[in-house]
Amino acid sequence: MALVALIAGVVVVANTPRPQTTPGGADLSAYRDQELHARPDPAEIDLVDHPLYDVAMPPAVECDLPGLDVDSDTSWQTFAQEAGLCLDDLWAPVMEELRLVPESPEITVSDEGLDSDTEDSFTLAYYESDRRTITVVLPNVREVSSFIPAQEREVVWLALMGHEYAHHVQDATGILRVSHDLRRTAGSEDDEMDTLRRTELQAECMAGVGLRGLTTSGGEVLDVVNRHFNDGGDLDTHGSAASRTHWLQEGWDRETVAGCNTYGAAPHQVG
Repeated sequence: MALVALIAGVVVVANTPRPQTTPGGADLSAYRDQELHARPDPAEIDLVDHPLYDVAMPPAVECDLPGLDVDSDTSWQTFAQEAGLCLDDLWAPVMEELRLVPESPEITVSDEGLDSDTEDSFTLAYYESDRRTITVVLPNVREVSSFIPAQEREVVWLALMGHEYAHHVQDATGILRVSHDLRRTAGSEDDEMDTLRRTELQAECMAGVGLRGLTTSGGEVLDVVNRHFNDGGDLDTHGSAASRTHWLQEGWDRETVAGCNTYGAAPHQVG
């Protein structure tokens, strides 16, 4: 996805139409901006030096999430959709600063797990860039919910939604497509996994942005999320527990989105 093309695609014609005296109606050419007749050249998306990183972290927004009954499909759908709307509001100033107008992702839930023998078979949720859809995998989140105290579940699953929404932010800014391309053309499995981890850890950092912007409970929110998600279990795809904890904190603490620049981070920070 080319950033310049996206910016040009949302430009409203700035020229003031000239008054028309010709019988039969207006000369439509007067409403065209001559400079936009040609399709803009694609922009190179630099994962390390991206204009996203210059933008201030979004200010907090009010988010009144409904209570979550983990055993109810309807409750999950409502909770996930409302979380998505809150994240839309939170990230809107960032998108506006970049002059991007992405469509909101569709939020859905599924009663079917993923058919896989890898660690991804226990995926809790996933983002599909071609459909702009976030799907919560109900059998898996319910299994994990059984180990989470009832009073802590909503903030844990809000963090999950923040992580998946972050992939939507990456998609809207062109980052996700470049990441996919780099993984596809990687010269080795190590290089491919390094790119994937940087992508996932950036999403974890942006989950920290979401928690800071949508909750009012202070820093203990991170303690809850780290206790259930990041205290143990290193993952080849999503990074070590220490790295996930680090980047979640970065998203919470930093003043600009540069705090989530995992692509420019040292190797030991994305292991």
